[in-house]
Amino acid sequence: MSKASRLAVELNSERSRLRQEMDELQDQVDMFSPSTPTGTFDSYVKWIATVMAVAGVFLQSAGMMFEGQVSYAISSMLWIVVGHSWNDKAIIIGSSITGTAVCMNIASQLI
Repeated sequence: MSKASRLAVELNSERSRLRQEMDELQDQVDMFSPSTPTGTFDSYVKWIATVMAVAGVFLQSAGMMFEGQVSYAISSMLWIVVGHSWNDKAIIIGSSITGTAVCMNIASQLI
């Protein structure tokens, strides 16, 4: 085997090792990348809904039940929009159930 052949074999094995290392690094990047879309209408609605849900929980914890329930009900409606946009039935059903429960409570308080 000539020196050029040994270098070619060594270069080929190094290329294979680097390709495998790059695949492993790409897997790590993919693992930590968000799986939901960013910068789209539904991503903004998602964050608004999340902030409103958290605000609703904090408002209720602070004793402002009606305001917290309204905030949470609006959040549920926004999450239904997001679930519809993503065609995610679990989000739609979960948000519909919790939103309905909160709206029923609001209606019973108003009547």
